[in-house]
Amino acid sequence: MEQVIRQIQELESVNSLSKHEQIVQGVLNAINEKNISKGEMLPSVNKMISELGFARETIVKAYKELIHSGIIESKNRLGYFVASEDTEQELKVALVIYAFDIFQETFYENFRQGIGENIQLDVFFHHNNFDIFDNVINSIRGKYGMYVIAPIPDKRTSQLLTQLPVNRVLLVDRHVETAENYSYVVQEFKKSSYDAFYALKDKMKKFEQVVFFFKPNSAEPVDILESFKEVVNASQINAVIKDNYIPGSLEKGKVYFTIHNLELWEMLKDTKAKGYILGKDVGFISHNDDIVKEIIFDGVTTFSTDFAKMGLRAAEFVKEGKKIQEIIPTLLIERNSL
Repeated sequence: MEQVIRQIQELESVNSLSKHEQIVQGVLNAINEKNISKGEMLPSVNKMISELGFARETIVKAYKELIHSGIIESKNRLGYFVASEDTEQELKVALVIYAFDIFQETFYENFRQGIGENIQLDVFFHHNNFDIFDNVINSIRGKYGMYVIAPIPDKRTSQLLTQLPVNRVLLVDRHVETAENYSYVVQEFKKSSYDAFYALKDKMKKFEQVVFFFKPNSAEPVDILESFKEVVNASQINAVIKDNYIPGSLEKGKVYFTIHNLELWEMLKDTKAKGYILGKDVGFISHNDDIVKEIIFDGVTTFSTDFAKMGLRAAEFVKEGKKIQEIIPTLLIERNSL
């Protein structure tokens, strides 16, 4: 610890450096000269105040900047520790998402490209399981300069996120109510789903029934289901809600809606097996667009946000650190399946 203090004191004569910059550079110099290594403890804030005479706010600001760069980490009630000896690293980012579906891969690829090569990106999955989500957040807090998180819509999420610095957190994919005013780049479900189903109501009416697959207690947005109910009730469309698709149960004269790709692929497989004509004998509507849905069976009708744009906007937040609160529009894409 004394050598870290010495490295900082040696910079006091450099007039071009502010006090907080002296601390940052002094810690970097100590790491570069092997005075302190990964996993070793740095001087406490009180120790720095005593030895340097700097204000507490100045020291805390310097340590936060080093955390932001991924060089050091804060361990609750234990202090500050060297997390990386790569002092050339500009930033360390934690990305916490649901899973790696096709549309989330689109987000990831654009996000990864947008932040550039010099930023370390670690990816974590919570699979819409709050216990896993809780463990991930607790394992990464204090170790990254930026946190990009697809939150779980759970009443406990707001409290969990308070463990992370507000100005270093970006919520993506879906918005959740929180006690803090976080930055976000998300999609909206209620109005956009209503608009999509309303625009398709005349086409849905041509079929005998619309089947909406919705799994209770899942990651599926309830807002989409509520919007669907509003449209079919107001338009007097015969509709039914089911938990899941049973392979082989596809029926002529019905329109099917699902969020899950595997469910959609199973129904398309049955369409082919039964010799049905897509868009005439049966219809399909899907959520979250991707290149497969654009091509297969001459196209599946979807309504979807732009995950590529979401990824690029998230990358801008990471690079610039400027507050952002943006809803990426959802677009209806009508194709051959309806």
